[in-house]
Amino acid sequence: MQKRTIHNLVWIPVFLIGLAALGLGLEWCFHPEPWLLDQRPNEALLQTSFNTLFAEEINAHLPAYLRVIYRFFGLWLTGIGLLIIAYVQVTRMGTSLARNVLLGVMFIILVGIYYMMLNFIPTSPFLPLVHVLTILWITSTYFSITLKK
Repeated sequence: MQKRTIHNLVWIPVFLIGLAALGLGLEWCFHPEPWLLDQRPNEALLQTSFNTLFAEEINAHLPAYLRVIYRFFGLWLTGIGLLIIAYVQVTRMGTSLARNVLLGVMFIILVGIYYMMLNFIPTSPFLPLVHVLTILWITSTYFSITLKK
């Protein structure tokens, strides 16, 4: 395989991970009720429905609080996506250091995401997306190792 093709298979998957993070972050930022994006696993974790939870007088302002928390999460995810995209754009993952640092950090993040999802919200509709992101990470890591040889 040509070195250029291998290099493209290093940076393009990481760039796609950045785009996915950006897209998800924007969705959580702008969705009117972002907690409904993963309603079933959230309700399973809470062991009650959102309708029941919001019906209680004491929880009258809970939707506003959840909206702020999810928007903050969306902003964080948007920022991570933009940072990944910018890092890939600037470095093109051209050096071993650039590849190792970003792929190492992404590995830690993916392990953390899997831990949280599998232990707290295993029925999340986002789990298949995390599997796709992991496949992209594995692809980039594999070709990064191949590029070194």
